[in-house]
Amino acid sequence: MTPTFTTCDLCDAYKNDVSGALRVLPPVFRDFGGVHHFCGPVVTVKCFEDNSGVKAAVESVGYQETPAGRVGKVLVVDGGGSLRRALLGGKLAAAAARNGWAGLVIDGCVRDVRELAALGLGIRALASMPLPTEKRGEGHHDIALQIQGVWVRPGDWLYADEDGMVLAASRLI
Repeated sequence: MTPTFTTCDLCDAYKNDVSGALRVLPPVFRDFGGVHHFCGPVVTVKCFEDNSGVKAAVESVGYQETPAGRVGKVLVVDGGGSLRRALLGGKLAAAAARNGWAGLVIDGCVRDVRELAALGLGIRALASMPLPTEKRGEGHHDIALQIQGVWVRPGDWLYADEDGMVLAASRLI
């Protein structure tokens, strides 16, 4: 179950925080998934026009068990902002949904847009592109990333809704 929140309320509550614990991603991401309101702890992958790391991540368990119940994680992918290849398509997104991921945020492209919209999964990306990636087995996971100039670290919490995406150093709600 997704906790009740709005990114606007989170920004209002933490607007005077100067610690950098709350960060807002710029409004350059489009909404492609069937779920528009999601949150969870962040897992990171850094790759460029090679989605091998994305495939490995979404094929793994996408949730963690907590005393309050199961919590879906959010995969944040640093694709270098490339608009030349799609890092996620329908098959990988379906695997993410099956494996309990709450959402994916991709600084790059996706494909199979109709399939993505039919899934019970939050998906944000820069654009759609029908051309798939190469499979070279390159990339890094569980490292700090800069997405559109904003630091994203494994274990951060990402909150997404129709107004935007907010990152926090720890769970806020």
